[in-house]
Amino acid sequence: MNTIKRTAIFIDWLQNLKNRQAVAVINTRIKRAINGNFGDYKSVGGGVYEMRIPLGAGYRVYYAQDGETIYFLLNGGDKSTQQDDINKAKAIWADLKNNNGG
Repeated sequence: MNTIKRTAIFIDWLQNLKNRQAVAVINTRIKRAINGNFGDYKSVGGGVYEMRIPLGAGYRVYYAQDGETIYFLLNGGDKSTQQDDINKAKAIWADLKNNNGG
C-alpha cells in the first residue's frame, strides 16, 4: 500500500475546482493510487509524473515518488495550462527534495 502526501498547492487546487464531478473522479484516482494503480500516467521528467484524467478540460495531477511507497501530489491543472503546470510541479519537487521533504 502506498502513502500519498498532498502539498498545500495541490490541496488548494483541488478545493478550488468548480467541476465537482472532476473532483470526485480525481479523488477516486488517488484512492486507486494508494493501492498501486496509477492508471493513465506518464513521466514528464525531473522525477515528476503526470496522471491524466480524461474528463472535461483534461485534468492532470502531478506527482513524484520518494522511496518505494511514498508519493507526493505536487499540483494539478488541465490541458490548457499543461506546460506551466509541469514546470511548477518540477520546481515544487526540487524544493521538497532540497528541504528534506522528499
